[in-house]
Order: sequence, then C-alpha cells, then structure tokens
Amino acid sequence: MTAMYRRTRSSGSSGAHDETRSNGKHVLARDERGSAIIEFALVLPMLMIVLVGIIVFGIAFNNQITLTAAANMAAQALSTSRGQTTNPCTTTAGPVYSVAPTLSQANLKFTITISPPSGGTGATYTLASSQVNPSCAATSTTTAPASDLVQGDVASVTVTYPCNLAVYGHNYSPNCTLTAQTAEVIQ
Repeated sequence: MTAMYRRTRSSGSSGAHDETRSNGKHVLARDERGSAIIEFALVLPMLMIVLVGIIVFGIAFNNQITLTAAANMAAQALSTSRGQTTNPCTTTAGPVYSVAPTLSQANLKFTITISPPSGGTGATYTLASSQVNPSCAATSTTTAPASDLVQGDVASVTVTYPCNLAVYGHNYSPNCTLTAQTAEVIQ
C-alpha cells in the first residue's frame, strides 16, 4: 500500500519542504540545492582538458598552414631565380623566414631537391639547409650550384618543423613533425 504525500512549504527560512503523509506525520523532503555546483565541479576537469586540447590542436594546425605557405613562397622564389643566385639555400631561406615569422627559425629545416622533369636526363641534387645561417650542405655526393638551375628542371622545397601536442604536460605525440612540400618548374 502506498502512502499519499502532500508537499507544503514550511514556514522556516531554510526553504526545506515538508511532506505530509495521509496519516498526518511530517517528513522532510531532500533539499537538492547545491547539486548543480557539484555536478559542474565534476565535469569541469574533463571540459578543461577538451578545451585545452582544441587550442593546442589549433596552434599545430596554424603552424601547418604557415609552413605550407612558406614552402610555396620558397619554391616560387627558387623557380624564378635561375642564374641570379649563388646559393639556393639562401634564396629559399628568405621567403621561408619572412612568411613564417611566428615559427622558431632554429627549428625550421628545409630540403631543396633539383631534378630534371620526368623522362629527362640529368642529375638530381638534394640540398639540406643548416639552421639559422643557411648554406647548402649536400646530402648526396653532388652539390647543386646556381648554374645547375636549368630552365625546365623541377625545384622541390620541403620544409619541416617540430610540432608540440602537449596538453597539461603530457605530449600525446612526442615525435610529431609538420612537413610541407611544394614543387615548381624552374623558369
């Protein structure tokens, strides 16, 4: 058999409700004030982790976009500088550093590959830059002086930058590297 309850407001200032059973006895109802703040306190840490994760991912995505723009500008500068440069690394470093001022120059690394068009004859040269003061160091047995920038060859610029996906001190991808590559035909 179920008891019938009738809810009434007590005369006290506490805001608690009295429940009156059909037999006339008064029982205090549970007061649920403050439960919202406790629920918020339980959810807040997860909400902050997600929010900070979104911000960190947004920064990494912005770095990738900047890196892509830098590789595009560097390849364009190299493709139009045929015969006007003595150091291809310096020619590409200027646009890379000017397009990506928010990225640390010490961490930017770029590789230049100059190769004949598909089906063509000629050597393929790969040059890797040193960090802040770029001068080409050959990564193969040959180097590519400015005279090797032949019209119709393909100049490919690859730029790499380390990314940081740390959220509250835990790096979720410690070996993450952002890479952008662009190829342009030498004019």
